[in-house]
Amino acid sequence: MLMIGKNSSQEISLYFHIPFCTRKCSYCHFYVLPDKENSKIELLTAFKQEWEQWLPFLQNKTISTVYFGGGTPFLFGPERIASVLEFIKKDVTFASNRTEITLEANPENITLPIMKEYRDAGINRVSIGIQTLDDNLLKILGRLHQAKTASDAVIQTAEAGISNISVDLMYDLPMQTIEHWDHTLKQVRELPITHLSLYNLTIEPHTVFFKKQEILKKQLPDEETSLAMYERAIELLEEQGLKQYEISAFAKTGFHSRHNVGYWTARPFLGFGPSAFSYWEGKRFRNIANLKKYCYDLNNGLSPIDFEEKLDPQAHLRELLVIELRLREGVNLEEFQIRHGTIDTQTLDLLKALKQQNYVNIDDFIVKLSKRGILFYDSVASELI
Repeated sequence: MLMIGKNSSQEISLYFHIPFCTRKCSYCHFYVLPDKENSKIELLTAFKQEWEQWLPFLQNKTISTVYFGGGTPFLFGPERIASVLEFIKKDVTFASNRTEITLEANPENITLPIMKEYRDAGINRVSIGIQTLDDNLLKILGRLHQAKTASDAVIQTAEAGISNISVDLMYDLPMQTIEHWDHTLKQVRELPITHLSLYNLTIEPHTVFFKKQEILKKQLPDEETSLAMYERAIELLEEQGLKQYEISAFAKTGFHSRHNVGYWTARPFLGFGPSAFSYWEGKRFRNIANLKKYCYDLNNGLSPIDFEEKLDPQAHLRELLVIELRLREGVNLEEFQIRHGTIDTQTLDLLKALKQQNYVNIDDFIVKLSKRGILFYDSVASELI
């Protein structure tokens, strides 16, 4: 039984974790499983059961965004995605403006006919994991697609009538040069995309790359090259109208990720599926990262939550401040305190110190990362948390 309160915020976001993959990428640390039909049938049933557990807490709520992530949620199939959206719409109201419904997809799975099916199922935004348009680097990453496949996938998605298309790119890759990076950026920005997310490679435990890290460290770009790649991305993408609105996110006007902005501004969200996180009433929850146990618990009327954290008010407030600072528009401290509570003197002193170090600018209660703060965001975060 869920022992939580009713959240006062009216708009919420939903995340569905669909862990199935054809093959796990060399850098991936997420909870993923082989693609099996029986497992997908069981997961759909479990989604409905978990939804029923949360339903009593969703009175008078509206759904702002729905995000299907993974794994490779594309493998779940249009009919099952439509089924999930159907049971949500049956019980709660979607936002009056068009609710953003995102599906993550890999290039090798995308065809024009199936994208039309996903469009008809209710998907209006697709996030495609391109990562790079260099075939050699794709092999190193353990990806199954080639550069041409990735470009074709974006074009076919647009031809299917889905106009909101995001792509993921990675930098700081083994053997990657500025020339490789320029090539990818210049090609990607010519595709019919409206949004781009940028990630630098981090080598996480329990990955193929982690086992090879001693070799890989010698092949990774140095810090100077990494910063040059990041700055080059900002330059080339903004030339094409993809404006940076967050440290790792670029969008054309009106196409920022509403789901991610909700996360950065502490909108409540519920996560469904094994290993999914939720944030509700100042608490953070995580479901068990085991599909069999997740389904078993729900079949027996139990909660699949295996971790709950009640956040210390001031520590939580600083965490929220750090996350919201990722947005280029900055944080209005007056509005922030109305939403989240009074910022203590210690935190204000830390912000002043960061200003003196040229990490942030403060003007009329608006705190923004400086160019230096953007480049060295991790330093800012470590000072505040």
